Amino acid sequence: MIRRPLAALAAAALLAPPLAAQRSADYPTMPKAGPPRPFTVPASETYRLPNGMQVTLIPYGQVPKATISLRVYAGSLNEGDKVGLASFVGQMLREGAAGRKNAEIAAAAASMGGGLGVGAGTHETSIGLNVLSEHAADAVRLIADVGRRPEFPASEVERVRQTYLRSLAVARSQPQTIADVVLANAYYGNAHPYGRVMPTDEQVKSYTVDDLRRFHQENFGPRRARLYVAGRFDSAAVKAAIAEAFGDWAPGPERLRLPPSPAAGPRVLLVDRPGAPQSTIRIAYPAPVAGTPADIPFRVTNALLGGSFTSRITHNIREVKGYTYSPGSFIQQNAGESVWAFDADVTTAVTGPALHEVLGEIRRLQTEPVPDEEATGIRTWLAGTFVLQNASPGGLIGSLSNRDFHGLPADWLTSYVPGILAVSGADMQRLAREQLPLDKATLVVVGDLATVEPQLKALPELQGVPFQRVTPFR
Repeated sequence: MIRRPLAALAAAALLAPPLAAQRSADYPTMPKAGPPRPFTVPASETYRLPNGMQVTLIPYGQVPKATISLRVYAGSLNEGDKVGLASFVGQMLREGAAGRKNAEIAAAAASMGGGLGVGAGTHETSIGLNVLSEHAADAVRLIADVGRRPEFPASEVERVRQTYLRSLAVARSQPQTIADVVLANAYYGNAHPYGRVMPTDEQVKSYTVDDLRRFHQENFGPRRARLYVAGRFDSAAVKAAIAEAFGDWAPGPERLRLPPSPAAGPRVLLVDRPGAPQSTIRIAYPAPVAGTPADIPFRVTNALLGGSFTSRITHNIREVKGYTYSPGSFIQQNAGESVWAFDADVTTAVTGPALHEVLGEIRRLQTEPVPDEEATGIRTWLAGTFVLQNASPGGLIGSLSNRDFHGLPADWLTSYVPGILAVSGADMQRLAREQLPLDKATLVVVGDLATVEPQLKALPELQGVPFQRVTPFR
């Protein structure tokens, strides 16, 4: 959502006629929404270099720009007991590479019309650049230098380390982060990387330049890498640059896979923040794995329940009750495993009533038929947003890389919209019953427990469910 400055809003209000003077008859009739448009994936070419690296080229659009993205399956999943090391490596990649200092790397990217982006997550590290078309080949070479030849200059390590430590300190003070850490640790366990969300300060302080280099050497390689180029570009020049920049990269290891064994509920985990004016709520359930028969129907179910601005939960506890500002649910799809999660920050005094309404909406979806008009509306919205998300080279790369990460069929994107439109209200009701039973829920609440805990223990939905107080970051 684009937000306008408050001053501009105030000026617009002064110029507008009073609301009382604006008659509904003065407005044109709102046109009816037409049927969702099908999504056609632009023609693309995928090939593999001799060292195992995969490349996908997507000529797309009319704007003379190209987006280049290198995805390497190396992230916190690969850290072992060195929690936070992958993030540290990601932050250091652009601090110096192939004989160029950080300022020189930034200047090179800017001269092409873009800025270099680096991100390290759970499963992968991404290096991306959005440039003018004539610089696409040069952008490939720059990304290759950063991904393949980082220098981890000792002169920059301490500065990056201190920035990392400050960001961790800020995160630990936020109830949302606290809830995420507690939920991940309880759901996945401390033995799996999914459950170890945040390093300690002592860990970050202990990592040396040798640790950074070793992680990169052991985990980055073409067998774990995929390069995507989308937009307008000279295909022959880009292919030549890819062969030159990546062709002699040593193959490296195959992708690491560590399937988790989530611990389902029911359970309630509480974190005390005395005097807090709000409570942070998290609810988690196991969800269908990406690409399985229940995957797409459950995505529609989620959108109806809490995954859209017009969802039932949002309408209930935001618009009707006024308990919260921005509740929402989402599906986190990992390799071979998925989780459905709900989050909200609610006023302390109504934490119990808010949770009662959330659980009530789940129960209503499980027991009452979904009206046809509502089912049609959520299907249309989900199909339309998917088309919009893929209307840019960057969005298209995101969808293609997600498809490839999960090993989904080549026609996944083409079949997505028809799959969404085929989901019935009865399917949503069935999936809510199958996937969201209360006896599988993990609930986390961070707040003023003196006020909140009695409210929760009085809820009929939580009778008999074990409660546990948790102290994070120990």
